Amino acid sequence: MEAAVIDASVAVKWVVEESGSDRARGLSQARLEAPDLLPVECANILWKKVRLGDLSQPEAARRLDLLLRAPVVLAGSRDLLEAALELAFELKHPVYDCVYLALALRRAIPLVTADQRLVAAARRRRRTAGCVRLLADLGD
Repeated sequence: MEAAVIDASVAVKWVVEESGSDRARGLSQARLEAPDLLPVECANILWKKVRLGDLSQPEAARRLDLLLRAPVVLAGSRDLLEAALELAFELKHPVYDCVYLALALRRAIPLVTADQRLVAAARRRRRTAGCVRLLADLGD
């Protein structure tokens, strides 16, 4: 894969060992893009992991620092919101996920996600079906 949009479900696997982490790290050779809400969503995931006792606060801070230095080109979410809102209505799926999908459509590159609900929603429509890939399916 030459280029891809990635979401927080993929990016956080770079710094937290969980199912799919190896496949997520395998994307490092691709040109990666994401909306500028990616760091916010990653920070929220790390916060949840601290709340659940999976990470300490200092560990979460270190991992966020690593994520903030990852080679991902961030695109402005504001420019994607109109398309994302339209996709959210069409797919009956939350806008924040559709921002990633809108970027993938705009850039004509696949969205790679570990979010099975997002993949299922996108695959229900012809115009979005081909632009989303489930992380677990990569390399198969």
